[in-house]
Amino acid sequence: MSNPQQLRYSKEHEWLSAAEDGVSTVGITEHAANALGDVVYTQLPEVGSTVAAGESCGELESTKSVSDLYSPVSGEITEVNEDVVNDPSLVNTAPFEGGWLFKVRITEEPGDLLSADEYTAFIAG
Repeated sequence: MSNPQQLRYSKEHEWLSAAEDGVSTVGITEHAANALGDVVYTQLPEVGSTVAAGESCGELESTKSVSDLYSPVSGEITEVNEDVVNDPSLVNTAPFEGGWLFKVRITEEPGDLLSADEYTAFIAG
């Protein structure tokens, strides 16, 4: 399992893309997707709503459990991935590509996001 170098990671297992025009994409990592098992339902934040770094903003339901989805940054939701709403298995099959969850216009970024190498070390224990 490799974590893309261009992304940053939270300790809650979300990834964050570099901002384009102030907007970043958020998803969960392959490690988290594997731990969840088959994702069967996603509850994502609404477009236009605000999220706060480290706070729950949705849920992912799998065959094993229901897990909170956390935002790695504070900001306004600009888009949700309707493909994942219609086919939650994308979270498992393509967590870094088609399985992204939402886009956020960042208003505040926490200083504790990890690089790919730091995240890899973190999940290794």
